[in-house]
Amino acid sequence: MNENGAAGVADLTATLRRGGYLAGRGLATAVYVALSLRRPLLLEGEPGVGKTEIAKVLADVLGRDLIRLQCYEGIDTNQALYEWDYSRQLLHIRALSEQKLVDEAAVEKLFGPSFLLERPLLQAVRAGDRAVLLIDEIDRADDEFEAFLLEMLSDFQITIPEVGTIIAASAPLVVLTSNRTRELHDALKRRCLYHWIDYPSLEREVEIVMVRRPEVSAALARKVVAAVHRLRELDLAKPPGVAETIDWASTLDFLGETDLTADTADVTLGSVLKDRDDMELARDNLDELTSGR
Repeated sequence: MNENGAAGVADLTATLRRGGYLAGRGLATAVYVALSLRRPLLLEGEPGVGKTEIAKVLADVLGRDLIRLQCYEGIDTNQALYEWDYSRQLLHIRALSEQKLVDEAAVEKLFGPSFLLERPLLQAVRAGDRAVLLIDEIDRADDEFEAFLLEMLSDFQITIPEVGTIIAASAPLVVLTSNRTRELHDALKRRCLYHWIDYPSLEREVEIVMVRRPEVSAALARKVVAAVHRLRELDLAKPPGVAETIDWASTLDFLGETDLTADTADVTLGSVLKDRDDMELARDNLDELTSGR
């Protein structure tokens, strides 16, 4: 990377930090290149490591609109692109019929902008570089929907038969996230820059807690982070992410606790673990989790 690129990465890292997000050099570099080259960025990693959060923070610090498409099994193009407001169209037709004003021109107006419901992808195309488009948990969508995204990510244009083709004046910043519940196709990956976000080191996670929750004492933050790192070493169904670490520290601080003991951990485990079997396993290891070693 040239000197200007290195300086740009450093500036972006500092900007993200001011927004409350501590990005490692690799992630900051990937975001900087995605911004500079107008390439989609695919972020993979375990749940709760900050994949979705960085899109939110980028929208905030860059002064852009955040447009979020939450993926799920069965999502289709209508829910992602656009829909016609059929209820308003029917009411409009009824009103015109009562006034005997129904003609070809009136019917054509039914498929105009006032009856078009824009969904996230169309909103992003219209907004262009004034937006950050977050396509969240793309791995939850079906293969067919993933294939549909390929053209969208290549050309940033959408064709509406009744309206015509809408082309983005400039590409939005696109962030895709995946928890790897299934493997994504190579065709999608080739269209994106890629970065894997891992769990942070203990020192970095303490720093993250302190940045996101400055009211929490450094001593309590360190105890909580150390306990979370020990939890991740257990055979848990759903290991806690950084988001859960922040929640646990915040909960303890709210309750006026200044230390993490076996007793305080026991009554607040619901802040960090979301599975009954995981909680039982953690309770069997409370003394070790809170030992401070």
